[in-house]
Amino acid sequence: MPISTARIATDRADLLRAALLVDGLAPAGGACTFTVTADALELTATAPDLGSLEEIRRTVTRQLDGPSIIEWSSPYGGDSVETTHPVAAEYVLAHCTPADQVLRDLEAETRALTGGASRMQVSHDEGAFLTMLTRLVGARRAVEVGVFTGYSSLCIARGLADGGRLLACDVNEEWGAIARRHWERAGVADRIDLVIAPALQTLRALPAEPELDLAFVDADKAGYPAYYEELVPRLRPGGLIVLDNVFLGGRVLDPAFDGADHRAVRELNAFVAADPRVEAVMLPLRDGVTVARRR
Repeated sequence: MPISTARIATDRADLLRAALLVDGLAPAGGACTFTVTADALELTATAPDLGSLEEIRRTVTRQLDGPSIIEWSSPYGGDSVETTHPVAAEYVLAHCTPADQVLRDLEAETRALTGGASRMQVSHDEGAFLTMLTRLVGARRAVEVGVFTGYSSLCIARGLADGGRLLACDVNEEWGAIARRHWERAGVADRIDLVIAPALQTLRALPAEPELDLAFVDADKAGYPAYYEELVPRLRPGGLIVLDNVFLGGRVLDPAFDGADHRAVRELNAFVAADPRVEAVMLPLRDGVTVARRR
């Protein structure tokens, strides 16, 4: 599905947006959304094909009575969206508390031993974010779905309150062995219970009482809705669930991507935003992270 954006510099953005909302703008399957800022109106048009996209752009231009003030971007697909600009990403990493030697070694070993799969490892800034969230909620009972080589597990375990434990769910014993070595080096292995089994099986065996302080989900995307439904009822009031990769490389923005993973994450994103059990915020951190707090 092609996407096109435009930015109209104006101090009357609210008025322009109101004018655009008077009539329907989109053909079937398309849409145009508007974001008001202090000095501009930002437009994002999407449509099922290039002809429909052009129709939306013409309609918006006509309603504003000013073709010359709108410069639409060339159409592009959701998979070309740069969710984190490399320059910004490097700046962020340079201004976090630095990773220690254990984390640096784990990152290097993951690259060496897992090849292309190493992209599944969370970045250092996201790991630091997990440690901070764990500390902020005073977590003693935490669950992680999707361990890979254990970077995020290590970060969560470091944030646990005294006596706290992390239940880490995964299905890959080989990657789990890498994780265990580095948990031992970091001095957190005694806080982590790694269970090699289908995560739903492990979650459904947990007590039904709302006693979890923190849950982190970074596993098979088609399974996200089921993991969410097992975890949210088990969160205590004020407990957090953190969902990683909610952008899927920008593909959730583009309905042309309609695989099982895309549908599951897209539908869960909408569901979480409307779920009365939680209050949620989606953050443009790396590939998108949603943090939801149980009411």
